Amino acid sequence: MTVSSAPGKVYLFGEHAVVYGEPAVPCAVERRATVSVEPREDDHIRVEARDLSLDGFTVEYAGSTGDHPDVNVPTPLVEAAIGYIDAAVEQALDAAGESDVGFDITVESDIPLGAGLGSSAAVVVAGIDAATRALGVELDAEEIADRAYRAEYAVQDGQASRADTFCSTMGGAVRVEGDDCRTLDTPNLPFVVGFDGGAGDTGALVAGVRDLRERYGFAADTVDTIGDIVREGEELLSEADPESDPDESLLVELGNLMNFNHGLLEALGVSSRSLDNMVWAARTAGAHGAKLTGAGGGGCIVALDPTPETQTGLRFTPGCEDVFRAELATEGVRAEAEHDDASTGETAE
Repeated sequence: MTVSSAPGKVYLFGEHAVVYGEPAVPCAVERRATVSVEPREDDHIRVEARDLSLDGFTVEYAGSTGDHPDVNVPTPLVEAAIGYIDAAVEQALDAAGESDVGFDITVESDIPLGAGLGSSAAVVVAGIDAATRALGVELDAEEIADRAYRAEYAVQDGQASRADTFCSTMGGAVRVEGDDCRTLDTPNLPFVVGFDGGAGDTGALVAGVRDLRERYGFAADTVDTIGDIVREGEELLSEADPESDPDESLLVELGNLMNFNHGLLEALGVSSRSLDNMVWAARTAGAHGAKLTGAGGGGCIVALDPTPETQTGLRFTPGCEDVFRAELATEGVRAEAEHDDASTGETAE
C-alpha cells in the first residue's frame, strides 16, 4: 500500500480574482488529506472516503462512478468526492503510461469538503502522488502540481485556477498569477479558522462573479482591485523576516488588506450571512483582519490573531460550528508510512 498526504489551504488574499489572471496568495495549513492506494488485479476502482464533511461519511463503489451510493449526505458532496478521486486516478495512469489498472483507494481527511480550505486540491494532489508511486513512477513536485491542476480543471468545467493545487503540492505560502506560480518566504502567520458547517457551490459562485463582471464595468474593476490588494500584501510579506514571528505592525497592515478583500468579495455576491457573522465576530474579538476563504457562499473564514480571543469569540458565535488555529504547513505533498494517522489538525473542543 502506498500512502501520501497533502495540506489544505487558506487564502490570505485573491480568491475569485485569480480566475481572471489576477494574483492570489494562498497559504498551506496543517489540515491534511491522506490517500492510501493499493493496485488491484482487475481494472475496477474501489474508494472508501472518510471524514469529507464535518460529521464524516463513507463512500464505496466499484466500476462506473455513475452508480452513486445511497448515503445521507448532499449528493453534490458525494459526486465531488468521487469526481476528484477519479480525475486524480486518470492523471496518475497517464503519467505512468498505464490504462487497465484498478485501485483500492482510501481517503482520510480532516479538511471539510467544499468549505474553502482546499479539500479537493489536497485529495487530488495526494491521490496523484500515491497512485503514481504505487505504479513505480516518481513525479517531481512541479509535475504533480500541473497534473493536479488539470484534474481540477476538468472536474470544475474549466473554472479552476492553479492556486489551490500548487499551494497543496508545495506547502507554505505561494503566489499564483495565471500560469506563473512560485513559493514565498513568509513568517508563520497566526491563522484562526471558523467553519459554519456548510459548503458553497463553487461552480455557481464562480459563474455568478463572471456574470457580474461581464455585465458591469464596476464589477470588473472590483476584480482588478482585489488583484491590487494582493500585490500590496505581497510587498508587505516580502519585507518581513520569515525566520521571526510577525510583528504587530505587519499583522495590522495585512489585516486591513484582508478586511478590504472581504468587503469586495461581499460586493461580488460570494459571501453569506453566516460568513459575515463570523468575520464580524472575529474583528470584534480583536482579530487584525478577517475574511472568507475560498469560493464563499458558506464554509470558512480566516482571521489573523495571535491571541486566543478570536477563537473564544467564534465559539460563541451563532452559526459557527467549528473553530481552530491553523498553523502554516511548511511541507506540501509527502509520502507517509502506512500506519500514520491523517488527523494532524487541532480541533476546538
